[in-house]
Amino acid sequence: MVTIKKQLFIALILSPLFTIAQKYSSAQIKHFKQEAAAVTIIRDNWGIPHIYGKTDADVVFGLMYTQCEDNFKGIERNYLYQMGRQSEVDGKKKLYTDVQLQLIADTADAIKDYKAAAPWFRKLMDVFADGVNYYLYKHPEVKPAVFQHFEPWYALMFTDGSVSATVTGGINLNETQTFYGDTSEKLGAVYKPAVDDRETGSNGFAIAPSRSASGHAMLYINPHVPFYFRSEVQLVSEEGLNVYGAVTWGQFFVYQGFNPHCGWMHTSSNADVGDLYAEKVMKKDGQWYYEYDGKQKPVTTRKLVMNIKNEAGVEHKTITGFYTQHGPVLASRDGKWLALKANNRSYNALLESWLITRANTFAEYKKAMSLLSNATNNTVYADDQGNIAFWYGNFMPKRNPAYDWRLPVDGSTPATEWQGLHNVDEIVHVYNPANGWIQNCNSTPFASSGRYSPDKNKYPAYMAPDGQNFRAVNAIKLLSDIKNLTLDELIDKGYNHYLAAFDVLLPPLYKAYDTAPDSVKQSLARPVKSMREWDKYSAINSTPTTLAVEWGTLLLRKLPGAKTEEEGTYQTERIDTLIQTLTAKEQLDIFAEAVNNLKTRYGSWKIKWGDINRYQRPADGITFNDDAPSLPVGGVSSAFGQLPSFQSRTMNTKKRYGYSGNSFIAAVEFGTRIKAKTIITGGQSFNPASKHYTDQAGMYIEGKFKDVLFYKADVLKHAEKTYHPGE
Repeated sequence: MVTIKKQLFIALILSPLFTIAQKYSSAQIKHFKQEAAAVTIIRDNWGIPHIYGKTDADVVFGLMYTQCEDNFKGIERNYLYQMGRQSEVDGKKKLYTDVQLQLIADTADAIKDYKAAAPWFRKLMDVFADGVNYYLYKHPEVKPAVFQHFEPWYALMFTDGSVSATVTGGINLNETQTFYGDTSEKLGAVYKPAVDDRETGSNGFAIAPSRSASGHAMLYINPHVPFYFRSEVQLVSEEGLNVYGAVTWGQFFVYQGFNPHCGWMHTSSNADVGDLYAEKVMKKDGQWYYEYDGKQKPVTTRKLVMNIKNEAGVEHKTITGFYTQHGPVLASRDGKWLALKANNRSYNALLESWLITRANTFAEYKKAMSLLSNATNNTVYADDQGNIAFWYGNFMPKRNPAYDWRLPVDGSTPATEWQGLHNVDEIVHVYNPANGWIQNCNSTPFASSGRYSPDKNKYPAYMAPDGQNFRAVNAIKLLSDIKNLTLDELIDKGYNHYLAAFDVLLPPLYKAYDTAPDSVKQSLARPVKSMREWDKYSAINSTPTTLAVEWGTLLLRKLPGAKTEEEGTYQTERIDTLIQTLTAKEQLDIFAEAVNNLKTRYGSWKIKWGDINRYQRPADGITFNDDAPSLPVGGVSSAFGQLPSFQSRTMNTKKRYGYSGNSFIAAVEFGTRIKAKTIITGGQSFNPASKHYTDQAGMYIEGKFKDVLFYKADVLKHAEKTYHPGE
């Protein structure tokens, strides 16, 4: 099944990991300098770059230069992932992630799209590359791990700014490794779903003028991603661009943010946008064929070239990738190959991401969305005309509703082919609901606006297959009775520390305890009393928070594995089912285990949450140390229904340290002038010696946002450094 060629390069000089720095001609250098002279960068008193230029292209050049100043390593890392080349740095452990990515996205397609691009958009890709390359030219001390030079078409390999942007249709990495890593010709093993314990969370709220104190619409932007995943920036050109927000490292568009007229928050979507086709295959005369519409069609192939770092140098491996008309074959199950049909990379996806930043009205925003190419995001929207809106997904194929699209469908029949795309007004949406608010917390859209939410019966099942979670339950409770809401009050609601999951988890525990034998009651009396007295808000000085998180985590581990990705989103329903299946003894045994775990780890179960739950930003980003300075944090994981998220764990340490959750957060009011406040994890700089490395850390923990300097006059008053790229 797999064709593999191995060649070991002992001499490191032959490795792409050790190529010499790119040399530029005098003409190229002159061109770089001309581009740089057209850009002015003003770093404000938080280190945030405000980038000004005559043209949009000028600003993109400046954006990429400042991104490199702040975090070139993060940019390169993102492109190593998107282009399936992580194993060139990380070795064999990333090989099959690379195989998946190379199967899914072909660089040849990106190059073709670049050459066919509209001239004005191709120019943006040109300056995207120029900005990075000029930085590398001006900073020879920076040693890229792989990419000594960036090409304009690289931008077309990374067209979605989401943290979970690659759709695999539910194929996990082990399945791809089994299929492509085994030289035996297996047609497919029995499928066993893997457990996925990733944090998946983001919150978006839109508030109508009727509910705000100012009479203006407001937007709350709260993604949950790995810390430091995006930067904060403003882009301003004389061609009409004026956008502020978060940019994913290595991209040239603001992913979540606002302009003078409208704003957008993307939450990761569970809309079904990628399908697996079960292909009936056979081999004849050395060639693989698959059945389609009663005929045998040849499986096509493409050589995937992998350069895998190892102790001796670099191992060169060529793997044959297989394709049907539906897409790349990623795995096999139950005797059939599984081909993925999705929209993971496209020219229109990048174009749409750019155009929404320039939209000035609701109609213009919808027109940009009409490219129908954003595959992994929901959108919560607000504008200065008082509109609020929500779209569940964007790229949404039309399908035959007779099939269950959560599972692989028959690839041999035309009946399972996609039938075009749903337009913007056909996908699940809410426009200006009468209740005056919208929420989405990666949850069902059918509860996004209270009783004014979309009617589930009006949409096909594949369009919004996910269920409810405790964050959304909490959000609905907080928003349902709002009146005269101010921007600061919106922030307070977004930072609400109530753990809604324990509304469901605690009553069965109390019932089990109340009917337990006296010997059990005696051993657990004080811990249970502590929980009964708890208000279910996490806090730095809260002992019950520590016990609740330990116990709740053990309970969540008892959840049976979800059979599909969609089933995994039904958090409230799955936990209800779990609680009903646990006996009283099991309830108390799990709680006792939590108590004993804390005693073993810390000497007592009575530990204040902030004593063990900490924020620390190590110089290398990974080496946490209990003896080094850190800050106490009252927040917990969003898994328990808390709206702000602080995902933490031990890092070869006794204490827990945060690594994912709240990142760039913004609250925006759309009046005649923009009023906005933001906060980011730690600080803007990646230099431990900079005052902007952790200058926002305390504010981030407490939910105290800084004022956005949106207008140039305000930026100049708080300017810390003004320069052109290269100076």
